[in-house]
Amino acid sequence: MRMRSFDWCRRAASCVLVLTLAQLLPDTASSQALPREEVRVPKRHANVHAGPQSGSDILVLVPQGTVLPVLERRGPWLVVELSPKLRELGTPMRWYKDEKRGFMHESTVEFVKAKPRQVSRHY
Repeated sequence: MRMRSFDWCRRAASCVLVLTLAQLLPDTASSQALPREEVRVPKRHANVHAGPQSGSDILVLVPQGTVLPVLERRGPWLVVELSPKLRELGTPMRWYKDEKRGFMHESTVEFVKAKPRQVSRHY
């Protein structure tokens, strides 16, 4: 009999713990809308570099009007996402090997209005 009451108490404590953690953690089933930064090439073309230096290899020349999503910032350099379609739109350089990211200096682009981006959090 004593063992049963201990099991009940342990189960009740587990339920309280789970409910408390559920209150503290964000809902993983729903997604959050985060702002997504995007940049547009305002001039004739802009270089996408392999690294955050003007002397690093140029991966692709992006034509005027192209909009690219910004993944992160590193000082004045922006890490942008490179889509496969960019091979058709831009001018790939000989060492461009389908990289997924590249670096653009913020002086070569203009920021466009942020759009909400749906991101689901997985634990």
